[in-house]
Amino acid sequence: MTKPINLKQVRKRKARREKAKKAEANRLLHGQPKAVTDLAKARAAKAARELDGKKLES
Repeated sequence: MTKPINLKQVRKRKARREKAKKAEANRLLHGQPKAVTDLAKARAAKAARELDGKKLES
């Protein structure tokens, strides 16, 4: 016979995991200085421009 589980504890554990996952995403999004964020955006834009410039016209 299996051991009974406490559903209240299971729900709380799941909520804690989801909250921790959301907190990690927020740390990545909001935990950087503005200069670092702007630099990353500029690098992505430059990479996109270079890729578009190298495409062959058909």
